[in-house]
Amino acid sequence: MYQDYLILGGAGLVGTQVVRHIVRSLNPRRIVIASLTEEEAVASCKAQQAEFGENVSFEPAWGNLFVPSPMAALGRGEILSDDFLRKSLLDSLYGDFAKAFDENHLVQLVRRHRPDVVVDAVNTATSFSYQDVFDGVAKVREWIGKDGFDGAGTADLETFLLSQSTPQLIRHVRFVHKATSKYGVSAYLKVGTTGTGGMGLNIPYTHSEDRPSKKLLAKTEAAFAQTGLLFLLARTPGAPIVKEVKPAAMIGYRAVQVKTVTDRHRNSDIYESHASPLSNDDLLELREDPALYKRTGDLTVPVVDTGENGVFTRGEFAAITALGQMEYITPEEIAHTVVREIRGSNTGRDIISALDGSVMNPSYKAGLVRSVALEDLAEVERSALEGSKAHPSIALGRLGPPELSKLLFEAALLKHIYSSMDALLDDKASSVEVTKKLTDALEPSGLIELACSIGIPVLMPDGSTLMRGPRINVPETLGHSTTAKITPAAVDAWAKKGWVDLRASNVDSWRNRADKMRQARTDLRKSGSAAASRRSYMSKSFEIGEVVAWIFNNEMAGYRVK
Repeated sequence: MYQDYLILGGAGLVGTQVVRHIVRSLNPRRIVIASLTEEEAVASCKAQQAEFGENVSFEPAWGNLFVPSPMAALGRGEILSDDFLRKSLLDSLYGDFAKAFDENHLVQLVRRHRPDVVVDAVNTATSFSYQDVFDGVAKVREWIGKDGFDGAGTADLETFLLSQSTPQLIRHVRFVHKATSKYGVSAYLKVGTTGTGGMGLNIPYTHSEDRPSKKLLAKTEAAFAQTGLLFLLARTPGAPIVKEVKPAAMIGYRAVQVKTVTDRHRNSDIYESHASPLSNDDLLELREDPALYKRTGDLTVPVVDTGENGVFTRGEFAAITALGQMEYITPEEIAHTVVREIRGSNTGRDIISALDGSVMNPSYKAGLVRSVALEDLAEVERSALEGSKAHPSIALGRLGPPELSKLLFEAALLKHIYSSMDALLDDKASSVEVTKKLTDALEPSGLIELACSIGIPVLMPDGSTLMRGPRINVPETLGHSTTAKITPAAVDAWAKKGWVDLRASNVDSWRNRADKMRQARTDLRKSGSAAASRRSYMSKSFEIGEVVAWIFNNEMAGYRVK
């Protein structure tokens, strides 16, 4: 069983109970309790150590998981109000992935602690949705006049870009994927949310804003977007075991106490009220100087503490947990389910497994129909090429990645010369001599005209001549740029990614592939179904689509695991 655990949000309401249940049920050696602040993480470790003694090592970790480590201890307001930090955060979200990965705080925590299991009890959906993209839109629209952007609202525009939940979620899950795969994490379990405590679009509860709450619906959108991305992560080769537990009720509670309550601005003031006459057509001032009002004390009130969801009065708690309302579930019940899932029990509460059992998978009928469709395509292609100026049915360049079209054209060119894998391998000509055959076949095969017209250039055997059309798809560019600097390394990268490459080195690569495919076919004949796997190449002929699928399966880890 696993020994080392990293609990994200480990000082929170659910995270605390997850830690306790792991200690009681899974005999861990070490638990890293990560929280937003150092104070929370250290206090939680001390409390757990006091309860469970020295049999388990508790280590604190802290900081914002979604930003570069140098910003992890800063509040979002501090980051957004500083031009340099705001632009740095923009770069980490929309810029180079490798650089952002190395700097990301979550990645550094995983790299430093190397846990066997990560339990993510952070309310990610709330973190992203309450950055309030709608407020950002309103501010940007205020300074976009009929004459367009004049530069006055740069900070607002950058803040708006940083409030987009989708780019943040995508980058976050990609960080999770690469970090867990690279640093040996065996299992990743997310404690998610429905965003509405299990209620529908009619939910009457929000975080103080009016209903229907756009921010609350954005929270649901982010919550299920993350579930979808985790569904993909669970189907990715080399990824850890991925699970998600998604409570559909209010989670509570931690304690009942008399407490001085503060608002989001850290204020707890109680004031005497003023009479304010209402006159038609007058402006109603929504924010007045507090100094104009007499302060009479602090907002001290009996409340129930529900952790990350905040504190509720007796009236609020009674309303939200009433039958037919949000009702509620205890953090202990959630933690119990989390631990059972880590142990491998079938709780029926893993959302990822539920999706796996609900989606419609490939069918036997579709496999039969596929064969008929391919036969019909081959027959129609033969007739079209004989009777008109139709082009061969190879690729249109619209289905990615760029390697797909490049490899299909290369395979089609080889097939024009060699009808089978055996013919390619049995040809005793040198790779340089084969490049000459490929060059000679460009025109009669009709490939060069088609490839260059759809943005796929042909790199000639000399490595310095490029046959091209009006546009080139690779390298890809963003923004207004339409040029790219040519270097030997860049040419090699572009040729590997999206150019038909007629150099001898690429011929060697194709011969190596053909050898592996032929060997796999031989193994299938000798060992039967036991040898049938993604490494198998089922056909004796040179079927270009099957060949490229084999490359995706075996060279690019581009295969399905479920």
